[in-house]
Amino acid sequence: MRKSTLLILLTSVFLLTFQQAQGQFFKKRPSRESLTLEIERMKRVIDSLKMEIESGSIPIIDSVGTNDSINPGGLSFFDSEDFIDPAPVLSTDSLLSVWYLQKNLTLDDGSIINLESDNLTSDIPDSVYIARLKAINSFIPLPYNNIVKNHIIYYTQRIPNKVDAILGLWGYYMPQFEEIFDEYDLPKELKIMAIIESALNPRAVSRVKAKGMWQFMYRTALQYNLRIDSYVDERLDPIASGHAAAKYLRDSYRIFGDWMLAIASYNCGPGNVNKAIRRAGGSRDFWTIYPYLPRETRGYVPSFVAALYTMHYYKEHRITPMVVSMPAHIDTFVINRPLHFGQIAELIGITKEEISDHNPQYINEIIPGNDRGNVLRLPYNHTALFIEREKEIYTYKDSLYFNPIVYNESKAAVTSQRASVTHTVKSGETLSHIAERYRVRVADIQAWNGIKTVIRPKQRLLIYTANPPKSTATSASSSPSTTKSGKYEMYTIKKGDTLWDISKRFEGVSLDDIMKLNGFTKKSKIMPGSKIKIREI
Repeated sequence: MRKSTLLILLTSVFLLTFQQAQGQFFKKRPSRESLTLEIERMKRVIDSLKMEIESGSIPIIDSVGTNDSINPGGLSFFDSEDFIDPAPVLSTDSLLSVWYLQKNLTLDDGSIINLESDNLTSDIPDSVYIARLKAINSFIPLPYNNIVKNHIIYYTQRIPNKVDAILGLWGYYMPQFEEIFDEYDLPKELKIMAIIESALNPRAVSRVKAKGMWQFMYRTALQYNLRIDSYVDERLDPIASGHAAAKYLRDSYRIFGDWMLAIASYNCGPGNVNKAIRRAGGSRDFWTIYPYLPRETRGYVPSFVAALYTMHYYKEHRITPMVVSMPAHIDTFVINRPLHFGQIAELIGITKEEISDHNPQYINEIIPGNDRGNVLRLPYNHTALFIEREKEIYTYKDSLYFNPIVYNESKAAVTSQRASVTHTVKSGETLSHIAERYRVRVADIQAWNGIKTVIRPKQRLLIYTANPPKSTATSASSSPSTTKSGKYEMYTIKKGDTLWDISKRFEGVSLDDIMKLNGFTKKSKIMPGSKIKIREI
């Protein structure tokens, strides 16, 4: 069958079903719910036709555009009352690949539903919602009020065709996330945050360029030692970024001593949460500071509660998880030589899409070679052949998959280690001067520090560079000045310092490290002029 014939066939089916729906429309204006059901039915017809053709080995080009951007502070799927997401409906009878599901799990910015002020209705009494939330036995308190109720209804009644897809991925990722949070001795309920951040899509990109399943911004990702370069973006690796998320949440909880505030800070940063606390007269109760938080953050905790509720009680709402094809076991290899997904795919019979499914951090289908090695994850049914043909795979079509000149030039940049330095702006300096001194781009300095073009004297800028300053005589010290005392490196507190800020000035040192080393608790106070331990020498 030619592509043109297939297109005509699909178009005819759609027009026929649309005309039927249109005839019904003019008889009586339907409700939004009936329109949604009708359009979903039409999509299922087309999707079923496509699947039948595909099963007969007839190629189809999926021309539906995808938009993986998300709305910080909660899932938002509809742009307007009458618009339904154009991504293909995925039949719950189908055995779908994770890659295909995530590719089509489209999330849209903006929603006309105001979950903060609207009063969504449900046949379920408040007492049932309250009893169910209590039965979850969450270590993190799960509040209930009208805002939380709106979010629960939104998840369970307004977007069931999205929740079923999320549930399909639930069993694939959640055991891994539970293991991560258990390693850091954190509540396992925090795994839900991957749902409200990205709907479990490791390739999600927000409108402010946060990336990955855990939605890390560039600067924060580097602060938590996630690797970002020309070939690798560990924000897209659910496991690596999951560890970074756990560390961030642990640090946030040490700052606020409250899980709701720690969760809120994941969305807007500890600075905005502290600002809201000050405006609320010093209260650390989430609902007291609620009006003073950024708008998107206000919906973050209610979304957390609603998502946790939905994952526990989807059966009670007659939501059926989508069936997702996933391997029973994944094997891990450490790769030290350059390797292309195409080389692996052609020699062991796995698709490049499936390789990317388990290794989304490699953004150009290339695993760069270096001494420390890079992780390759493969389904268990392909590992025996990979081991058997590994030597052959590295050399297979290497002249085709690797252009020696281009690859070797970029490889040097990829394998170089970037160190973080703190630059204190001097009078007369511009971003261009500082960028030239550290051999980085102005745009990078702006992204790392969340600034535009104006800088002021004595302002501290965080810079990541593999190159020393061109002139050490005129540049700021690459790290805060410290002294030695016994076996410890010591730092003298300055006015305006916080433990959070101090930890970020020293590579490899976390807030948790400093607090444990100095015996601090969340109520401890630091005074200018006092000295604290940074690390053992």
